[in-house]
Amino acid sequence: MILTDDHLLIQETARDFALRHVAPTVIARDAAAAFPHDLIPELASMGLLGLYHPEEYGGAGADTTAFCLVIEEIARWDASLALTIASHTSLCSGHIAIAGTHEQKRRYLTPLASGQILGGWALTEPGSGSDASGMKTSAVKKGDEWVLNGSKTFITQGSVGGIFVVLAVTDREKGAKGITAFIVEKGDAGFSHGPKMHKLGMNSSDTCELRFEEVRIPADRQLGGLGMGFIDTMKVLDGGRIGIGALGVGIIRGSLEESVAYAKQRHQFGKPIGDFQAVRFKLADMAVNLEAARLLVLKAAALKDAGKPHTQEASMAKLFSSEKATQAALDAIQIHGGYGYTKEYHPERFLRDAKLLEIGEGTSEVQRMVIGRGLMG
Repeated sequence: MILTDDHLLIQETARDFALRHVAPTVIARDAAAAFPHDLIPELASMGLLGLYHPEEYGGAGADTTAFCLVIEEIARWDASLALTIASHTSLCSGHIAIAGTHEQKRRYLTPLASGQILGGWALTEPGSGSDASGMKTSAVKKGDEWVLNGSKTFITQGSVGGIFVVLAVTDREKGAKGITAFIVEKGDAGFSHGPKMHKLGMNSSDTCELRFEEVRIPADRQLGGLGMGFIDTMKVLDGGRIGIGALGVGIIRGSLEESVAYAKQRHQFGKPIGDFQAVRFKLADMAVNLEAARLLVLKAAALKDAGKPHTQEASMAKLFSSEKATQAALDAIQIHGGYGYTKEYHPERFLRDAKLLEIGEGTSEVQRMVIGRGLMG
């Protein structure tokens, strides 16, 4: 795919930002599990927190391809920060962009897309992950208000977000067609979050549980049609999976670039280890998978921007990119040997971060189900 001058400029801007502000501090940030509060205003000032949302609502007015290029550049160094950008843009903001009224977009999408406030998207529950239609969180209409009760888990930006899109059951007898989306604001009475979760990877990404105890919100915070929440969620996830695919591309690239550099300077038996066929084969596989993953992601992005169906392509991009990211990180550790197993080098973090990509926004098994269903019509 040939990138436009605008794409190249956005890519260069993101790469420069990552090299100057992200790369020097990523190891320390991961070790401390510290959310990058200092980087968020800078990302916002560059328009990178609402890249493909309309300028009318605070976005940069770019496209999904540009978004994927930015995610790759950031994820090459810090997948946690890339996940923050991706989830904020494509999930919370994305759902409001898809289903919101003009007034809801003006009130909520504008501060989200401009980066004034971070957003969270609350779908997963302690007892329902891949089976999202089995959720327990409920919303009951009482007069001109909705009353929410329940809990959500593994919510990105859970404790640092200010605006949340929450999926809840409004008619249990209708199953998936009885789920509706709502907008909840930080500070709403009865709305709280649990402590930050301790995870294998993505350590500087904020993740926690959300709790709803008789949370009363105005009727105008219903997002989309009654019972349309799950249907709109599928559209949101199509876009979100493209972002996860781009995140995987960044990790594959990081694994490759770190491995090539190490293979050139590390000597064994009197020559660089990159001269050995066993190492070169691993590097070759990483390079091929990097190109293939990137092309799958950019194809899905192009289809989305053209307004064409892209469910299968998004699942293919996510599935391939996430699984190859894990493999690339494993190979990078092997090439680095003992040093790859230490936290002084990047590969061990790449591996811990990559594994989430095979789980979040639909597991690899779910992606295969989506692709298989599409093939069978």
